Amino acid sequence: MNVRKKYRRFVCSLLLFSVFALVLCGTAVFQNMTLADRQVESSASVAERKKVYVGGTPIGIYLETDGVFVVDTGTITAEDGSICCPAENIVQTGDYIQAVNGESVNTKEELIACILESEGETLVMDVDRQGEQIRLKVVPVKDAEGEYKAGIWVRNDTQGIGTLTYVDEDGYFGALGHGISDVDTAELLNIQNGTLYDAEIVSVVKGESGSPGELSGIIHYSAGYRIGTIEENSQNGIFGRVTGFSLTIEDQTLYETALRQEAELGAATIRCTVDGSCQEYGVEIKEIRLNGSDVNKGMVIEVTDPALLAKAGGIVQGMSGSPILQNGRLIGAVTHVFVNDPTKGYGIFIENMLNS
Repeated sequence: MNVRKKYRRFVCSLLLFSVFALVLCGTAVFQNMTLADRQVESSASVAERKKVYVGGTPIGIYLETDGVFVVDTGTITAEDGSICCPAENIVQTGDYIQAVNGESVNTKEELIACILESEGETLVMDVDRQGEQIRLKVVPVKDAEGEYKAGIWVRNDTQGIGTLTYVDEDGYFGALGHGISDVDTAELLNIQNGTLYDAEIVSVVKGESGSPGELSGIIHYSAGYRIGTIEENSQNGIFGRVTGFSLTIEDQTLYETALRQEAELGAATIRCTVDGSCQEYGVEIKEIRLNGSDVNKGMVIEVTDPALLAKAGGIVQGMSGSPILQNGRLIGAVTHVFVNDPTKGYGIFIENMLNS
């Protein structure tokens, strides 16, 4: 009996050891598979790294809103001398008026014509308000000059100069690194369409503490200088297709794009045009914000290049979108300047622009 008990104990020990060994082996296999998977994922990430042509050239931007954008409402001196505001508490700042009495309106001129021809009858306006389609009624009032007015301040287009960030191999571009907002309301504009034009920088207003500088230029608004179409105005920049590749890209070299985790503190360069030619200037990445809530401020950079400091004082308006290069890769774009210190500014990671 003792022998049998010892034998049973021996067998049980062997079984327990086998199970324990199996658990260990299983863990090792799982760990090896996980490591292998990670290696495959890592290899896939490297293999799928996007390559683009790097910009730095100035671009003329023209945007048309998706409807007539309401800036504000105001008062009117009526024919009888009374002061009134026909659209007050009806139309709101940020609304997009898209139709009047069932007829679409795309420009402020069309809207004004509808109001002038109303003869004081109620106008039914189809409006986009923060993505919701609503219908409003406004009764125009005859003013002291005998014309009908609704007391609505509107605009339907905007234009300006910025910097091209990149063009990919399929001809899609990204620029600015931030969206275009209305100058009065700071609302991101909903666009119907837009156009890129060739632009020329003619002078630079140097930035100073408390007074941001700017690039002053000429936008050539004609068909022969049209270089692309704008399809999207988002928080991370403007995007679309390039039609005049030779006018937008001076360097015909494809650059790899970097993941945001690959950005490093220290030396980098930005590419921009401040004196007629696109050049690279030295900067230093002072801060990296991988988990920041504001994607347009993922990096803090400081201009260190004596030439750029002498020409512009650092970062100026119009340089938004200037590519940031580090270790031979495109890692981001300039987005904002520090108002109180033009030598410093913010940048967006190129990964965020590409994923827009």
